[in-house]
Amino acid sequence: MKDSEQIKNLVERDKKHLWHPLTQHKTASSPLAIIKAKGALLWDEDGNEYIDGIASWYTAMYGHSNAYITNALTAQMQELDFVMFSGFTHKPAIELSERLIAILPDNQEKIFFNDNGSTAVEAAIKMALQYYHNKSDRRDTLIAFEAGFHGDTFGAMSASGLSSYNGPFEEFLLKVERLPVPQEDNIDVILEQLEMIATTNSCAAFVFEPLVQGAAGMKFHSAKGLNTLIKRCQELDILCIADEIMTGFGKTGKNFASDYLENKPDIMCLSKALTAGMFPLSITSCTQTIFDAFLSDEVAKGFFHAHTFSAHPLGCAAAISGIELLASEEILERRAYIQKEHEKFVAQVSNHHKVKNARSLGVILALDLDTKMDRYGKLRDELYQFFMSRGVNLRPLGNTVYVLPPYVIANEQLDKIYTTILELLET
Repeated sequence: MKDSEQIKNLVERDKKHLWHPLTQHKTASSPLAIIKAKGALLWDEDGNEYIDGIASWYTAMYGHSNAYITNALTAQMQELDFVMFSGFTHKPAIELSERLIAILPDNQEKIFFNDNGSTAVEAAIKMALQYYHNKSDRRDTLIAFEAGFHGDTFGAMSASGLSSYNGPFEEFLLKVERLPVPQEDNIDVILEQLEMIATTNSCAAFVFEPLVQGAAGMKFHSAKGLNTLIKRCQELDILCIADEIMTGFGKTGKNFASDYLENKPDIMCLSKALTAGMFPLSITSCTQTIFDAFLSDEVAKGFFHAHTFSAHPLGCAAAISGIELLASEEILERRAYIQKEHEKFVAQVSNHHKVKNARSLGVILALDLDTKMDRYGKLRDELYQFFMSRGVNLRPLGNTVYVLPPYVIANEQLDKIYTTILELLET
């Protein structure tokens, strides 16, 4: 079979063996075969071009196939492709830890490697539970926000509050008490709820997405309110875990959403843009105090949690390059430009009769359409096809349309995204 014939048959070949995520295969449309990506653009097997308006789930923030990162990966694989991280160490992991600690909140001191966002949260929850166990203090309860999302492994899923993901597994999950997200007008009520939860449960950790709940529909909450909750949790000796998998690495206007907070989390979870989408890798960072609780002459008090591909040298090389780009003048300028354009667009559509709530923070733009629809229902799928038919890759979260583009997106590409959303609003 010729290469061109193989490419043309990608979708049919896909159907024979592949099981796609977040897909009901009985009713779903066929997937689109993408054969090339560069910058903010994707190309399918028929040569059609799409603007990647969500940076492929907010990973490819420096653009697809960024030469600066691919060159670093190529050089690394020729020097050290992989070695297990138990009993060994290597320069890329050491250098990445140094680069991360330099930009993370000042209280973060230790870096633990995982391989994706869910496992970063999983490790964080296990750290919190064992932290108290090692101190002979049994705690069995997590605190988390309503409608949060933290991943699909069991601990991460337990902390999540979206029933569309958790439904069949509810009876198997960890014990979690939930709070509404803090806004300027409800923090006193939430603090009362927190006090009641802390009084009636043995709480190990408060797990949260700082400032923006991504999968919930890019819902924003108050930095001031979150800061107050973190402070009170820490006064109550409840560890605070910031899930920055979506918000991290510049998306909210600062390097991390936690940079907006005076009271810093005890543990942080990083992935997605960490490696610019080039390689599956994640980080769970923590304070020295947490790390020290695992030091003992008893071997069992160590953190016996591992991933085969922990600290993969190629992923570390990609992450180091990404951190260098994050601080570059070009990327800082592009982030500022996108933020300004988002703010202008929000002002333009906020009073539209089909828009309930338009908002932006950093390079994150979201608007809620004034209609009810299922998260993965027919109307939502029609919205998705509307955008794709016009060469724009946006994946609405129910009635929420959001834009989170690569930092390198061209001005005219960003304008096309806005124009396409306006076209939708006028249909």
